[in-house]
Amino acid sequence: MKGKTKKSERQYELKKIMSETPFVSDEELSEFFNVSIQTIRLDRLEMGIPELRERTKAAAQKNYSKIVGLGISELIGEIIELEINDHGISFLEASSEMAFEKTDIIKGHYIFSMAESLALAVINTRAALTGVANMKYSKPVSVGDKLIAKAVVSKKRNEDYIVHVKIMVKQEQVFRGKFILVPILEN
Repeated sequence: MKGKTKKSERQYELKKIMSETPFVSDEELSEFFNVSIQTIRLDRLEMGIPELRERTKAAAQKNYSKIVGLGISELIGEIIELEINDHGISFLEASSEMAFEKTDIIKGHYIFSMAESLALAVINTRAALTGVANMKYSKPVSVGDKLIAKAVVSKKRNEDYIVHVKIMVKQEQVFRGKFILVPILEN
């Protein structure tokens, strides 16, 4: 957004952006509106919108009870939306512990694990194995990037589930995967 806007206009736009992209950071918003981070924080406070970490935690807690086959500690990322046997969304902020020692590039197994754990969480079975995974990494992920994974159960073939997962950073796809999940314990 070019130039500064009136407070009322900025807050209207802020509310609209946050409804479309609830996991946008204060830093990203301050750049977009060309105001300080403190201004964004004050706007959020006035409007009763919690900080990113609190928004993520609240969304995750609401969805954990729906997960049948995984424990919370087995998930990579936080589940922010979940409709069993249909779709799910998770969020992960890439940290320095996930990066290669000499760069700020995130190791691929963290990205894969985020996708696989979301795929497993979205199906309605107590235990399943990944029978096949077809994946493509399209862009590197760096420390500080905020990853949004979206999983969709495309079909159930015999007893197996086919789940497609896309992971985005700032609306750009960095990973896509197709998982064939084989249930080993039914509910």
